[in-house]
Formats: sequence, structure tokens, C-alpha cells
Amino acid sequence: MLHKKVILFFFSLIILLIAFQCKEPIGNSGNETIKKDTLVYLNHADSARYVGINTCKLCHQSIYNSFIKTGMGKSFDVATRQKSAADFSHPVIYDKEKDFYYSASWKNDSLFFTEFRLKGKDTLFKRVEQVNYIVGSGQHTNSHIQSVNGYLNQMPMTFYAQKRKWDLPPGFEEGHNTRFSRKIGLECMSCHNSYPNYVLGSENKYNGVQEGINCERCHGPGSIHVAQRQTGSKIDTSKYIDYSIVNPAKLSIDRQFDICQRCHLQGNAVLKEGKSFFDFKPGMKLSDYLTVFLPKYENADDEFIMASHADRLKQSQCFIKSYEMASVTSTSSVTGSGNKLKPYKEALTCVTCHNPHVSVRETNKEVFNDACRSCHGPDQKSKLECTEKSVVKAIHAPDSELSTINCTKCHMPSSGSTDIPHVTVHDHYIRKPITQKEKDKIKTFIGLYAINEKNPSDLTKAWAYINQYDKFEPKSEYLDSAQKYLKDKTKEDVQKNIHALLQLNFSKQNFQKIIKYLNVLGENEFYKSLNKKSYDNIQAWSAYHIAEAYFNTGNIAASVKWFEKATDLAPYNLEFQNKLGAAYMNTGKVAQAEKTFEFIIKEHPKNMSAYTNLGFIKLSQNNAIEAEQLYNKALKLDPDYEPLLLNLAGLKAYKKDYKGAMEIINKILKKNSGNEKAKMALQQLKGLV
Repeated sequence: MLHKKVILFFFSLIILLIAFQCKEPIGNSGNETIKKDTLVYLNHADSARYVGINTCKLCHQSIYNSFIKTGMGKSFDVATRQKSAADFSHPVIYDKEKDFYYSASWKNDSLFFTEFRLKGKDTLFKRVEQVNYIVGSGQHTNSHIQSVNGYLNQMPMTFYAQKRKWDLPPGFEEGHNTRFSRKIGLECMSCHNSYPNYVLGSENKYNGVQEGINCERCHGPGSIHVAQRQTGSKIDTSKYIDYSIVNPAKLSIDRQFDICQRCHLQGNAVLKEGKSFFDFKPGMKLSDYLTVFLPKYENADDEFIMASHADRLKQSQCFIKSYEMASVTSTSSVTGSGNKLKPYKEALTCVTCHNPHVSVRETNKEVFNDACRSCHGPDQKSKLECTEKSVVKAIHAPDSELSTINCTKCHMPSSGSTDIPHVTVHDHYIRKPITQKEKDKIKTFIGLYAINEKNPSDLTKAWAYINQYDKFEPKSEYLDSAQKYLKDKTKEDVQKNIHALLQLNFSKQNFQKIIKYLNVLGENEFYKSLNKKSYDNIQAWSAYHIAEAYFNTGNIAASVKWFEKATDLAPYNLEFQNKLGAAYMNTGKVAQAEKTFEFIIKEHPKNMSAYTNLGFIKLSQNNAIEAEQLYNKALKLDPDYEPLLLNLAGLKAYKKDYKGAMEIINKILKKNSGNEKAKMALQQLKGLV
């Protein structure tokens, strides 16, 4: 028995040693060369699990104490008075495009938003909704999220902390106010917070969310590291790399940048095939998982979006020259000639100026000035030299005057971003101040460019242009550009690019082309191939696009099985369910339609489309009382929803209240004179009055 135990002990020891091996050995001296990007971390394994910030703080209490004061540590939490940075002395805003007022108020420790419409002093409409979560540290903004049975949506009020004012959220302006229905999907959540417990087959449903970005977003899953420390094993990290957990300070310059770029490289993110926003882990190569695109303009160097820090820094000569020098000094080593275990010190990276564990508000400005002096100081002749007389004079200023020096004021000026109003942020494109003449040059669009990948595939580029159209700017030229990257001449071409081709032609409303592609592949074969649920729901979306193509070309019976396929793959995408219910209604499958709309309401009791459609079914069954009850529930959610108002007019006509029906139709046409269904209904009603 003892002999067996000894054998098992040595066998487990051998496994442990193999697990610790890297592609290049680390010797006892810590001076051996490590080839670029070959480090293997144990917590990259699928078996590694996230343990949470409270586990980390058991051994790292002092770091925890400072980190929770940072923007990342305060990024997301439940809506409480303590979390909110807002001023409630005048919390009322007005959306003139939608004619809605919004106000914020507390009831005990619960925050509520009230949406209302006035006519003179009379309140025509009022809707009160509780805020469940607050996003943002309060340094720039507080945005607000509602949870309805786990479905998360952004709410129509944001507090802009720098100007101490309330206003509509970014993207809600100029008639684009989605009120309480903007989905908070996995892409949003995975940057503004730690990874959530996401419900597969949904767009925005979660079984649970974290309370702020935590340690493991930058260090990777901690379960293996914790398990090793609990066994008493120790590693002298002043000499060696601990491969049970990622220390970003010991990564290559590019890999360290990738950690920051995962979220501080905001833009048009295109996932690689089969990847999700969960898959990238610190220490991995970001472009293996996603490529981020931004529009490139000529004569627009002074414009940037809020979370573009990495992109802007990489345009700076400070970064470019330091990176070139680091490449020379390190040759084949990620560790560099002078910083064996901390290669980032060889170049200008995010952590040159920012300690991720310390709030910017608590960082002395001399930390930033010192970063500049490390290359531009009088003792750095072998490195970059600043030739600006004013700066040289400042560098040589006596100690009594050093407090007046502020390098960032001129070379990283604060200005507004192009995507978020009422906010100023330092531009991380370090350079000489640009002149007004340069600012006045005409801006010209060049194209989308990939920030974190040199040569993305044609399919990746196509998705970038499709996303740009669908998510950011609905300009037809984006779809034309996408088409150029998508071959469809042969069956093999169509198979390779099918999901992008379907999305592209759905965006173009070219439904006949979608059906043509389906015929090329073979409808039954393609139907059978759609059998995998995924975080991006790509197969479900393809089924949905085909269903819509059939529906909109009049073949509603054929659309049903494709809507059913879409909902099988993404059962918690309630838009898919709603369209399935409509297809059931149009094909006489009333019982199935009724069951579908009831499912939607059970899932999301604030879904006005489901109430509207279910009310229509009840009226078709001559159940006017229940139909009216359902319509009134929908009306309390949205007084302007045109399908609902048309149904209400139908209910009035059913009751022979033709005058009341005409009043509703005229209300629709006053807001939307192009509503063809309302025009037809009005003509019919005129014949009845």
C-alpha cells in the first residue's frame, strides 16, 4: 500500500511539472531569453474558473483597497444612493423629438425614472420604472439599467458628472430615443463589467451580473492560482514568472496592450468565427478572437471617441519610437535588455502612466510628468529629445517651479469625444498642439481600418462594413463596400460567406437574393446545418433572415419553419418569438400564436408588441373585453406605438365608435403622415361614418 502511494505521489508530481512547462525554459537565474508570445499560462486552460474579487482580496487586501476606488472597480453596481454620483436638485430633462419629459427620484434607497407627457399643465401620459443598476464610476457619467426578469435594457436618462447635468444617453438624441428598450448585450456588458452569467439563446438576458470590473479581467481566471497557493507552493516572482496567473507587467508589450485594448479600443468589433466575447483571456493575442475597426478620415486627427485610448496612443510618435527601440534592444526576447521580467518598461504602454490598481483621481500629476521626463529629460540624450524651447525651459526649471509643469495640458489636451456629449477626456494621441488651420480642413472618409490586426480577412472586413451600417451609421456605401469583400459566384463561395451574405441582403431588404442563396445551398441541407446555439446567435440570425425573406415575399407558410428554427436556436430572443407568433396568426395557427405571445409576456411583462398582438387575437375571437385590457397594458408602456394604435382604432370600430376610431387614426397620421395602413383605415372609416 505504501509502495502504491509513493508511486502515485511521484506520478502526480510529474504531471504537475509538465503542467508548469513552457515552450521555452525559465532557468534559476531568470536571465534566459523567452521567445515572443510563446508563454503558456495555466489559467488559459478551459478548466480554469473565475473565483471573484473577494477571493483575491484574502491575500491581496491592500491592492483590493485601492483598486475598488478606481474607475474599473466602480464601473457597475446596483442602483443605490451610495453608488450614484448624480445631482438630484433638478433631475428633469425633455426630449423635444419624442415629446417626453423624464425625471429621477428616490423612494427610500430605490431609484425611479418617470417618463411623462404634458399638455399645458395636464399630464397625458405617465410611466414609472425602477432603476436596477448604475453603470460608470461617476467620473464621467452614470448610466442606468433596468432588469425585467433578467433582461437588461438601458434607460433614457444619463447623468454627466463633469457638467453636473442630466440628459438623454448617448445615441438617444435627435429622435433616436429607444426609451426603455435598448438592449444591453454581451458586448456591452463584457467591457463595462466583469463577465456575467449570460443566458445562451438570448441577446440581453442574464441569470446574474457582477458588481464591477474585478481582478480577473486583467489577470485571468484565478482558480488554479488559488489552488496552488492553498497547497503552500510559492514562487519568487522577483526572479520567475508565476504561470498559474497572468501578471500583465510580465507580458510582452503587445500582449500587455491587448489586455487594455480589449475594452479601451472601442469601435466596431468583429468576432472571429466560433469565438465569443467570453473567450479572450489576458496573455492571449486579441486578434485571434476579435478585430476592432474604426472609420478612417482624412483631416480629422483631432476627433476621437471616448474609449479609444489604445488607438490614439499607438498613433503617437512617443509610442512608435519607443516601440521601435524596444524591438531593437529586445531582439528575440520579450523581456528586453534591461528589464528581464518587466518588458513593458522598454516601451511606452498604458501602465507607463496608469497604475491599474490606483485611481487616476488619487494619482499625483507628477507621475504623468515623470513619464514624459523619462524620455524628454536632460539626462536622456540617448533617447528621444524634445526640441520645443518652452518644454526644455520647463524641464530645467528650478524645483520651486516644477509644480506648474503639466505636459499633458498641451500634448494630450482634454476635449469632447465624438460619441458621448457633455464629457471631456484627455486625447491619448501625444503630439504637438494642432493649429486651427489644421482643424478647419475638410474631413473626408477613407474607409474602415483594423486597429489591432494588420491583415484581416476579406470576410472579417465585410462583417465590419455590415456592422458599421447596422449598428452605427445606416449609409448604403457601407453595404456596397461589404459586397466587394464577399464572393458569391460559386456554391463554395456562398457556403463560406453565407451568414454574412444573408445579413448583408437582409440589411439591403433584398429578400429575393436571400432565397436565391438558399436555393444554391439546398434548403433542406442548410436547414439541417443550423443546429448550434452560440453566444452570438449567428445561426439563429441566419434562420431569421431567411424567414423574413419568405414572409416579405408573400410566402408566409414557408417562413414559419424558419422562424421556428430561429426560436429553437435562440428561444430568448423575443423579437424572433414575436415574428413567429405573427407568422402563426397569418397562417391560421391561432392557438400556437396565442401560446407564443403568452410566452413572451411571461418572459418579459413589459413587452408591448406581445400585448398588442395577443389583444388582436382576443378581438378576432370576439373577446373585446380582454382585448381592451391587453391594449391598455400596452398603452401604459407606449402611447405612440403605431401597430397598437391601429388595433385600438379597430377595437373602436368593432364597437361601432367610428368617430373615436378616426380620432386615433388622425393621431397616427399627425405624427407619421406616411403610414399607409393608417391611410387605408381612414378611407374605410370615412365610408362608415
